[in-house]
Amino acid sequence: MRRSIAAGLLAAALFAGAAFGQTPAKVTGAVTMPLVVDETLLKSLPQVIVSVSFQTANGIEQGTYTGASLWDVLQKAGLVNAPGKNTVLRHSLLVTGDDGYAVTLAIGEIAPDYEAKHVILAYDGGKPPATYGDLRLVVPGDAHGGRSVKDVTAIEVK
Repeated sequence: MRRSIAAGLLAAALFAGAAFGQTPAKVTGAVTMPLVVDETLLKSLPQVIVSVSFQTANGIEQGTYTGASLWDVLQKAGLVNAPGKNTVLRHSLLVTGDDGYAVTLAIGEIAPDYEAKHVILAYDGGKPPATYGDLRLVVPGDAHGGRSVKDVTAIEVK
């Protein structure tokens, strides 16, 4: 009886640990206020839904993701820009997943005055959070899914 209760508690803990928000991402670097990106923060921002299709090593992956704009998250953290013309364009973002996988984005890709790509931090990929995991960087328009980072834990503004 005790073993079945212990097994049930362990399963519940593992299930809870897989839900969104258990491993919040951190925004650091050239920002005025380092930020913890958790469910509360993301759901306080305007909801963005994007559909993507890209080539992977296992074939075409398609999905519809819900989350918050990466630009909106960065606005909450406050970018630190040097004086001068268009200095916001000097920034790049290093986005890292919990497995160490990391990609770089140029800030001009997501800035509204430039490319304005709807890059999001997705908290819902149409699957229950227990099977989906935590945050996912979704970059629409990429032919290959190399910049789709699963389980984002860090966003460093350079």
